[in-house]
Amino acid sequence: MTTIVVDHPLSWRDIAAVAEGAELVLSAPARDRIAKARAIVDSLVEKGIRGYGINTGVGALCDVVIDRKQQQALSRNIVMSHACGVGEPLGRIETRAIMAAMVNTYAHGRSGVRVEVAELLCTMLKLDCVPLVRSRGSVGYLAHAACIALVMIGCGTAFLGDAKVGGAEALARIGQEPLVLQAKEGLSLVNGTACATGLACVALARMTHLADWADVAAAMTYENLGNQAGTFDHETLSMRRSQGLLEVGGTLRSLLAESPLLAKMAGRRTQDPLSLRAVPQIHGAVRDTLSYTVDVVDRELASVTDNPAVSGSVEVPLVHSQAHAVGAGIALAMDNLAVAASLLGAVSERRIDRLVNPLVSGLPAFLTMDSGTCTGFQVVQCTAASLAADNRRMAAPSTLDGGITAALQEDILTHATPGALKVLVVLRNVEEILAIELLSAAQAYDLQSVLDRAATPAMAVWNRIREIVPTYADDRPISDDIDSVRALMSIAAA
Repeated sequence: MTTIVVDHPLSWRDIAAVAEGAELVLSAPARDRIAKARAIVDSLVEKGIRGYGINTGVGALCDVVIDRKQQQALSRNIVMSHACGVGEPLGRIETRAIMAAMVNTYAHGRSGVRVEVAELLCTMLKLDCVPLVRSRGSVGYLAHAACIALVMIGCGTAFLGDAKVGGAEALARIGQEPLVLQAKEGLSLVNGTACATGLACVALARMTHLADWADVAAAMTYENLGNQAGTFDHETLSMRRSQGLLEVGGTLRSLLAESPLLAKMAGRRTQDPLSLRAVPQIHGAVRDTLSYTVDVVDRELASVTDNPAVSGSVEVPLVHSQAHAVGAGIALAMDNLAVAASLLGAVSERRIDRLVNPLVSGLPAFLTMDSGTCTGFQVVQCTAASLAADNRRMAAPSTLDGGITAALQEDILTHATPGALKVLVVLRNVEEILAIELLSAAQAYDLQSVLDRAATPAMAVWNRIREIVPTYADDRPISDDIDSVRALMSIAAA
């Protein structure tokens, strides 16, 4: 098992690795930072210095002072009242990503939870004790994190392998006792942008993987349909300033090197249609957006997003009430990523249409040799069009949804967590669309009159697909073939 050590702020790749099963361990300096921050909170309590959520209510109740005897009850009550999510649970990977991001937050040494809180999260991750987290009902971060906190105090529900058990039993099975929350810990467990950021890390991992597969799918389609000389040569592409464009161009040149199919068709057309000719420009712009999003997410992981934050010393404790838990930056980045991912699916759907349309492909209608008796790929292109349309609807910005909560105390909302969840749905649709394009391109290879089976690296993917899916002849539900190619994409690099 891979081990990720929390010392300096984690990267998105670290969070994604923990989400997939890597172990998370606190370094000694990280423990020291957490312990120091806890001592500062204890000093604030001892000195009676007012701090939001430490010795006051939360939200619109922020001016209600809570006496020392009730501060433990406040922490527990915050968890209970905030665990108000609805809907189906998040997946194991998504929940683990949020838990890892929570540990990363506490390791900054500004939250004021005890070391035991962060250590319990690490133990739960190590032993794969995954809380049941309701997927819907959060405008920012509160409801999702509260479901995780519930299990930590012996309530709620968790998954241990295939077993679904109560929180107290789950902790007992991994040799842990429920936490008795201290002052501020309830608020710190539900606060900050760990939910949105953890989910964003999962989205980045999936988007990176799908961007590679999109280049492969586009190369396979281009090899079947394209014929413009020099479309992807370095001199031509370098006229435009885009690192993503140059990266995609290099990939396409490698995948299509010395293609006999392209050589056979060379010179037939002055310009290919945009869905073929503009692959470096479109896929490259998507990669540039992905690169920007990586920077935003890594900055978020390096930031203090708990409110309030603490600093100073035990002698001179300081508490900072601010708005760092507002995830406007991560929300905007997720909206941008949703649009970029939707574009990746949209151009793939256009290439699918060109493959199956006999008016432009030069191939048998709908990629079947028995047109009329067999419908072939005619209707599966409709599936791709439907998924692309779904993505267009979901690409509307979550950031502008607005809303007012907490009796006007929270009168602007940026919806960072819903934005990240939306990206994950968009990416699932893109994965389905790309699987359809890969199937369509593989079928097109089968129908070429002259074919060197070892022509290009792009054709090597044809071989991988044909190992699991035979040529299609209306002899089985094509949905099963899509699932098979999706499975190939999920376990293999492009």
